[in-house]
Amino acid sequence: MRAAPRAASAWQFNFLKVGAVLTVQRLLTRPQFQAVLASKLGVRTVHFALHSCDLGQVIGLSAAQQPALGAMVPKRWAKRAVTRNAIKRQIYTVSEQFSSQLTPRAHLVRLRAVFDRKEFISATSDVFKAAVRAELLELFTRACAHPQLRA
Repeated sequence: MRAAPRAASAWQFNFLKVGAVLTVQRLLTRPQFQAVLASKLGVRTVHFALHSCDLGQVIGLSAAQQPALGAMVPKRWAKRAVTRNAIKRQIYTVSEQFSSQLTPRAHLVRLRAVFDRKEFISATSDVFKAAVRAELLELFTRACAHPQLRA
């Protein structure tokens, strides 16, 4: 028996706020992520690193005046899928707040260290979400102050 065709995912496309203009392009393909990872490291915190490169170096992105963003949360540092998804959700949410302050470049936020499982038992706990959000706010604040990354 033939399987039904897969439904198109809304996450395959750049996201829009309802009734708003496009705020951030999304990195979608492996070559796009690799191109940004090959660039210099921009800013880092204890758990996160922000890589950045020119939009022209990334294949498949429009050279519009919006920044492009990707989130990379390896299984090495976040073993459970619920943890990886919660961190990615926080990355994209916080990045929306700073999208107007970042240069129109391709940015990649990468998790570079594990959040202690003994301190943060649940990925859905408010304590974990607040810790991730606070560190991402610090990362993006530093990125906006960085001479090459601010608009």
